[in-house]
Amino acid sequence: MIHYHGTPVGGTRQDGARFLAGRHALVPFPRQDDMGIVADVCQSFVFDNGAFSVWKKGGKLDVDGYTAWVEQWHRHPGFDWALIPDVIDGDEAANDALLSAWPRELRGVPVWHLHESIERLERLANEWPTVAFGSSGQWASPGTDSWWKRMGTAMAAVCDEQGRPVCRLHGLRMLDPAIFQHLPFASADSTNAAVNGGSISRFGMYAPPTAGQRANVIADRIEANNSSAVWLPPQIELIV
Repeated sequence: MIHYHGTPVGGTRQDGARFLAGRHALVPFPRQDDMGIVADVCQSFVFDNGAFSVWKKGGKLDVDGYTAWVEQWHRHPGFDWALIPDVIDGDEAANDALLSAWPRELRGVPVWHLHESIERLERLANEWPTVAFGSSGQWASPGTDSWWKRMGTAMAAVCDEQGRPVCRLHGLRMLDPAIFQHLPFASADSTNAAVNGGSISRFGMYAPPTAGQRANVIADRIEANNSSAVWLPPQIELIV
């Protein structure tokens, strides 16, 4: 699987460049601070429309501005795809309208939110090469018991009898080995390394001296793990 690390990265610009070199990055539309570094040193990158930040802080997503930004970068050889604008707690009709308006040549990925219907997930999985899973509603916190049960229902809907997903799956805010090792994800993302690289307390008295070094340690530990090749329902009992 591909491990996408959220940016911007803390510390100096040199720290950021060292951390991102050879990795895969997720760049959020509201925080393009590291875009130049990402374009130069990352193996590949994806774009986040910033809907999660809008959902947490309030405000309105600049769909036109985001689309123009993707148009500017989508021909870069490192560009993988962009999350299609969505409303995290919106209704399915509103999110389907945003999908319909998205230019197909821009390699967009739709988001299925866990509070939405399984029928919508099945439709997206059969219409798009990749579908991203976004935690929302009563399942807003990845890794809880109820979240795993909901994911089990979702996996049953998009995987065949051998546990193989019908399309590529991406986990939003799911770059945690305790999560992605049990799921047949093609990719996942999180800001864990970028955010917690600044935390000395996470490491204790033997913490690496710089934020960049600490971020590298976190990322290396994450990338040492892979996703599951298939969905195996009995795993859910072990997790919860």
